[in-house]
Formats: sequence, structure tokens, C-alpha cells
Amino acid sequence: MTTPRPATTLSATEARRIALRAQGFLGAPDRRAGVRGILRHLGAVQLDTISVLARSHELIPYARLGAVGRKTVEAAYWGTGATGAPTAQQPHAFEYWSHAACILPIEEWPHFAFRRRAYRDRPHWNHDLPDGTYDQVIKQLRAEGPLTATELGGAKRTSEWWDWSGAKVAVERALMHGEVVCVERRGWKRVYDLAERAVPQTLLHDDLDDTECLRRLVRLAGESLGVGTRADIADYHRLKGEQFDAVIADSGLVPVTVEGWDKPAWADPAALETAPRGRHRITLLSPFDSLIWERARTERIFGFTHRLEAYVPKPKRVYGYFAMPLLAGGRLVGRVDPAREGRTLVARQVTLEGPKAVQPAAQALVEAASWVDCTNVRVERVDAPGLREPLTRELSRILG
Repeated sequence: MTTPRPATTLSATEARRIALRAQGFLGAPDRRAGVRGILRHLGAVQLDTISVLARSHELIPYARLGAVGRKTVEAAYWGTGATGAPTAQQPHAFEYWSHAACILPIEEWPHFAFRRRAYRDRPHWNHDLPDGTYDQVIKQLRAEGPLTATELGGAKRTSEWWDWSGAKVAVERALMHGEVVCVERRGWKRVYDLAERAVPQTLLHDDLDDTECLRRLVRLAGESLGVGTRADIADYHRLKGEQFDAVIADSGLVPVTVEGWDKPAWADPAALETAPRGRHRITLLSPFDSLIWERARTERIFGFTHRLEAYVPKPKRVYGYFAMPLLAGGRLVGRVDPAREGRTLVARQVTLEGPKAVQPAAQALVEAASWVDCTNVRVERVDAPGLREPLTRELSRILG
């Protein structure tokens, strides 16, 4: 791929600030747009089973908007009315495979046609699918409306997590193919419905060819990142490098040079029009936050090594099970591994880069505690012993 000569050179600081603004951490958030505005702005919000303070898809809007109610978050994603029944006719989002399993704005349904086609063309998974099971699942959904895998006949055959029932295999295959859509999560179970019923008719098509889909997703990723390398932008929706190469010239993103970056970069032209200004967020980030999805990018922009250790054996963990990076002043200045014990938020392990991180850490902990209805904060371990007493003192001052 031949990259055009960049017309703009950005300093490392300018690139970092552009990235923060693009991800919603610099400047005043659009509170009127709320959680749905955050979803549209980011383009994808990752889901994950782990829940410590809250589930990751709840932490994403919290980090940007502050203490938005958790029920409000779910209603904003899934379009539930006052009764809790899904408003399937006009959903605001759907769940599909993007960066990982993600909540996506419903208007992007047509742009994932390339992935649905790829799944349809792919040989069947290792999971066995008994004859007639797929058709039976579709028939049942058509007759009974939105259902979980359990309601369709069982999610698992045994207690092993991977041992799916035939109904679960069938409905997941239908989801990947686009015949079925996940319309909400209920008790962390996917609720499935027919795409023909759940997706607005104006969006329910696979008319866009692969090139148009990829061009749109590359452009969206560039806008959500502000500025990024080929790997950064492709990783956002898990595109292949050659898919990025095929459409970048027509994506609308512009080539730039970033001081200290050893790879070519592209930026959203709108992000270059005005210098990022405004208030920096002070917050704890989900390890699955899109600001820090790509480890190499996080190290390049913030000088911060980010790794989720939940799946690392406990003796080998360095920062803790669900260490949440601390964002303050536009930088990543530490980590907190949280837990909850009743009405107490427990900081099992706190790692700070220095004394200047003490006040932001205390502020972030108290705000997070309040959000999850905790009235107290207890610190168990601080990696730098000299920072423990200042941190506990500052927590006591804020808590009053």
C-alpha cells in the first residue's frame, strides 16, 4: 500500500488530546444525548461477563457521563419501556461481533453485512447441529416472540460452559448469519428475536457490498479514535489489515505524521479543525474501555502497559484481578483493583505513579463508590507504601 504524503504533523501531546476528545474524555459531554449518544459516538461498546463494580458496558457511559443510573443505561441500550418489555419495533442497538461481542448502534446493521456474509460462507463450527434444529428455532421464535436460549430448549447439555445444546448452537448460528438478532440481555442471557421483526425495515438488508461496509467501518473507527495507525483503526472493529488497505484511500480519513510514532497514521479531518480543549475526566476505566482496547496504542499514547489479569493465575498477577486504569489530567496515572463488600468499596490493590496521583485516585474511588451505592471506601494495599497514608487521609477528607 502506498501512503500519500501527510499534510499535517501532530505532536505526541496533540495526538493524545485528539484521542481523548474523540473517545469522550476531554471537553463537556453531551448530556442531552446521554448513553445513546455515547454509543453512537464510540460506535461499539464491548460486553463482558465480569462484574466487579458493574459490568463493562455500564462502566463505559459512567466513565464519560458520571453517575448515570444503571437502569437508565440498560434502557438506553435496549430500548425498554416503563414496563420492561422490549420495544422491538424501534430498537436503539443490537449485539453483534465487532471488536468482540459488542453493543452497536442499530443504524450500523447494514454495515455488518460483510461479516454476516463471511459467517454464512464459513464451514460449520465444531458444534454439532442435529437435523431440523435450526428450522425449529426459527419457527419457535416466529411463533413465540423474543426468547432466551433456555426458553428455546436449553443453553447447555451439561454443566461445561462450552457444551451447548442444539438449540443454543442453532440460535447462535442464526445470530451470526443475521437471521436472528439479540434484542436485549436479561439476567445476562441473550434474548433473541427474528431480525425481520426486530430490525427496522429500512435497515434490514445486506445490499451493501463488502467495500462499502469496510469503508464505513474504517471511517467510523477513525472518527472514534481521532487519530490512529493502520493497526489501531483496523483493530477497532476487528478488520484485517488488507481490508483496511483496500478502503483507506476512499474512507475520508487523512494521513498525518505523529511525532514519536514509527508507523503512518490517519486522522478524522474534523478532529484536526479545532484544538481539543475543555475539562479532563477523572475516572476509573473498565479494562474493556475502547480508549485502551489496543495495547500497543495504549503504550504509544500513554506510556502505560495495560493487561487484564482476570485470566492470569492469581500468583502471577501484578496489578490484580480487574485492575482499572486511573485516568486523570488526560493521562493514565495508576490502577485500582476493586471489590465490593456490602456497602463498602474495597481497593484491594492500588498502584499509583506518584504523589500527584493520590488526589485523583481518592476522588475516583469515592465517585465510583457512590455510583454503586457504597458508603465507605477501604484500601487494602498500596504498592508504594509511602502513598498509603496520604491516600487514606484524602479519602477520609472527601468522605467527610
